[in-house]
Amino acid sequence: MSRFLKLADSQRAHINSLRIAIVLIALVAAGLGFGWWSSPKQLTVHVPPDLRSGSTRMWWDVPPQSVYTFGLYIFQQMNRWPVDGELDYQANITRLDAYITPSCKHYLQSDFELRRSSGELRKRVRGVYEIPGRGYGDSPETRTVTNSIDDWTVTLDITADEYYGGQLVKRALARYPLHVVRMDVDPETNPFG
Repeated sequence: MSRFLKLADSQRAHINSLRIAIVLIALVAAGLGFGWWSSPKQLTVHVPPDLRSGSTRMWWDVPPQSVYTFGLYIFQQMNRWPVDGELDYQANITRLDAYITPSCKHYLQSDFELRRSSGELRKRVRGVYEIPGRGYGDSPETRTVTNSIDDWTVTLDITADEYYGGQLVKRALARYPLHVVRMDVDPETNPFG
């Protein structure tokens, strides 16, 4: 009888050790699941087809063409007023707040107030376009100048067309030097950094 009791006790001990192992595996799986869930949803890695350096690039190194594209995109979105400049310009400043520095936001806000008080925005529609033949591919070394690892100067050649009541009232061809800086404030709202 004692032989059967020892065998039963041995089986109970083994079952208990298996239960403990299952609990430990479940805790590890829950920890891994939490880590996976709390990790960033997007990770931007810049890997351009640049044959000068092959595929060797430091993860923090942002290629100049990516900086140029970012600057052009934000500039176009900020200066596009599809319905009414008085409403759209302020909405763009608010919408793109995560992509601009506090000093840039202050400048744009004062520019908005100045234009609004002079009546320049009322019922204006504006489109901003890159001048054909004056983009990054035409002269890349002059379009993006690297000042430091987190600081660039982007030169944009832009056409800005403004309409009032469907009539073209202003066409401006201009060169804008933009100062682009990396500021990792909130990666959820600004995936570019």
